Amino acid sequence: MSELVVDVNDPVLGSDFMIEMVRQMRAIDSYGSYENMGDAEVLDPFVLTKERKREIPVVGEPDEIVVARMKAWYNAIAILIEKECGQMAVPLLHLSHEGFGRALITVGKLVVHDRSLRDVHRFGFDSLSKMKTEADKILSVAIELIGEHDKVAGL
Repeated sequence: MSELVVDVNDPVLGSDFMIEMVRQMRAIDSYGSYENMGDAEVLDPFVLTKERKREIPVVGEPDEIVVARMKAWYNAIAILIEKECGQMAVPLLHLSHEGFGRALITVGKLVVHDRSLRDVHRFGFDSLSKMKTEADKILSVAIELIGEHDKVAGL
C-alpha cells in the first residue's frame, strides 16, 4: 500500500473493537511483520480510500492477506459478542477462490450474523470510523438476538 491514511491520533483507535482488531491482526502475524508497527499502521490496510479502490481490479480473486484480514474482522466481532453475553461466539467464513461466499457467527445453535460475501478481494472500509460503526451494528443485532433467543444460544 501507499502512504498511511489512518491518523495515529484517531480516537477510534482506543475503542474496544479497534483494540481487538489490532490484537487479532498481530495474532496472525507469524513472521513478525507487525512487530515494529503502530496500531494505525496495522489497521491501515482495512481503509480503502477512493484512490486505493481504483488500484484494485473490479474482478479478481482474493489473496491470502485479504482473506486473513476478513477472518480477523469476524474474529474480533465474535470476541466482542463473547465479552457482552458470556457465551462462546464462533465465526465461520466460507469462500470460493473467486471471492464469493458466506460469513456466519453462531452462539450455541443460534445464528447471530449471516452475510453473503462477494468481491472479497475489495474488502475494506472508507474509514476506521465506518469500520467500527459496521462492527457496532453487527454486535448490537447479535446481542439483541441472543437476548430474544437465549435458550437456543445456550445449546
